[in-house]
Amino acid sequence: MRKIFIADAHLRSPQDRNYQTLVRFLDTLPADTDTLYLLGDIFEFWIGNPQPVYGHYREIVECLKRVRARGVRIVYFEGNHDFHLGGFFRNELQAEVHPGGAETEIGGRKVCLCHGDQVNRADYHYRALRFLLHSPLVKALVPVFPRQITDRIAVNLSQRSSRQHDSRKSRWDYRRILEGFARERFAAGCDLVVTGHFHLPMEVRDGERVFVALGDWITHYSYAQWTEAGLTLERFD
Repeated sequence: MRKIFIADAHLRSPQDRNYQTLVRFLDTLPADTDTLYLLGDIFEFWIGNPQPVYGHYREIVECLKRVRARGVRIVYFEGNHDFHLGGFFRNELQAEVHPGGAETEIGGRKVCLCHGDQVNRADYHYRALRFLLHSPLVKALVPVFPRQITDRIAVNLSQRSSRQHDSRKSRWDYRRILEGFARERFAAGCDLVVTGHFHLPMEVRDGERVFVALGDWITHYSYAQWTEAGLTLERFD
């Protein structure tokens, strides 16, 4: 059976190319696909359990419902643009939702899966912000505030994150950070490691062990797949 891994689509508008391309990709998943792993930041911003669902995300939600109706299991790892998702995604898509990284087994191999926003331990400012946003207090407050306020906060946080992306990229060597993370997880006994967040597609092999950074669905349209032949990094045209 086939397993698909994607991250960092940062979907905004149904008219955008990456939005329509992702819908087309999901609607044409191979028939042998049994699990879809969403490794965070699929949405530009989604927090909590909005009722009704964000209007600009109805199309992709309906697409995910079609995927689920085919019997494909959906596993969501929350990112730094989409979190506190459990209520909606468990109820509407019967998805398995993880607020952080996790280890699982695929084909007899131990696999580490995560969005990747906690990989750079030197980014103390972000780690403090993440701790606050993912806290039970924020989760409890989100449903209380009027939708207009939470939407405005979401837009501001999203814009702030986008502005800081280039400065972070110039400050830190993402490739070195990712390679170091892969070595750590391999040393801890993982055979396969898959992460997102950095928008940098990478595939590193160390014997039978494989590390994949998923890239994004903004410029790269990259994803990973696992089949009986192993884990590989792919691109969708």
